[in-house]
Amino acid sequence: MKISLSGLPHSSSAEDSKIERVKVLILGSGPAGLTAALYAARADTNPVVLAGIEFGGQVSLTYTVENYPGFPDGIGGQELVELFQKQAERFGARIEFDLATEVNLSERPFVVKAYSKTYLADTLIVATGATPNHLNVAGEKELTGKGVSYCATCDGWFFKDKDVIVVGGGDSALEESIFLTRYASQVTIVHRRDTLRAGAILQKRAMENPKISFLYNTIVTEIIGDESVKQVRLKNVQTGEEWLRDTDGVFIFIGHSPNTQLFEGQLEMDAGRYLVIDSLMQTNIPGVFAAGEAADPHFRQVITSAGMGAAAAMRAVHYLQEQMAEKVKA
Repeated sequence: MKISLSGLPHSSSAEDSKIERVKVLILGSGPAGLTAALYAARADTNPVVLAGIEFGGQVSLTYTVENYPGFPDGIGGQELVELFQKQAERFGARIEFDLATEVNLSERPFVVKAYSKTYLADTLIVATGATPNHLNVAGEKELTGKGVSYCATCDGWFFKDKDVIVVGGGDSALEESIFLTRYASQVTIVHRRDTLRAGAILQKRAMENPKISFLYNTIVTEIIGDESVKQVRLKNVQTGEEWLRDTDGVFIFIGHSPNTQLFEGQLEMDAGRYLVIDSLMQTNIPGVFAAGEAADPHFRQVITSAGMGAAAAMRAVHYLQEQMAEKVKA
């Protein structure tokens, strides 16, 4: 049987075999995507997860997760992801290590092209996450997880009585700096401008904290270390002066970029390109749901993403049931 899709011509049975119809297609394999897979699988919908570029998302890069309920001694980020995967697969979810490259949400079923095949999805759950903005300086990539971090809540505990640097000047940078003072002996905020962008209340709290100091008009140009961060190279953007400073860690909070480029022009987004959803995880297109950091500019935690994934799957199953009921009536 031939299936005709606009822009996707097929002329042979071999080509047709590269098309698969699914009830629930989930894009992304972080906590939101894998939890959605678990809930959808338990509803007997045989969901398919396209894992994307980085299996497990950002949490897979976290050395130890200590704030996820049920693991009082903490658990490695990669280990937690593997448990998510195992539980979802136990109930019938299928993980495909593939990447969606093109979507057409104007057709029913929704058309999602990946490298290996094209999927026709009755419902779609977008859990593509967000990526922390990087400094893109020497040493940053190599020392990520070895003193370079993008999550104080995740990694702050490892810097007890240590000296750390926080890069950024917005709300997130100051909020995370204040949080880090629970552990670190000294927190130095490095900001490229001469004034902070954070709200007045946060600025007041940070400036009144005896553990926090500020370096204005300054950028980090290099992060230095072998097995762990040892130093940073700093540069004054006004004078051009450069110098080395010893430090035990570098926390980078210069914003996040949601991985939503694939849906531009099809799904509603806010000014920061996060997907706009209602309280039921529904996007502006019925049958398309979103969960996790692709639609969450505020919390960005494993547990909140997992909760959103569960809610999105429950609503997707409900949507399928409604569609089936309408067909029966017709």
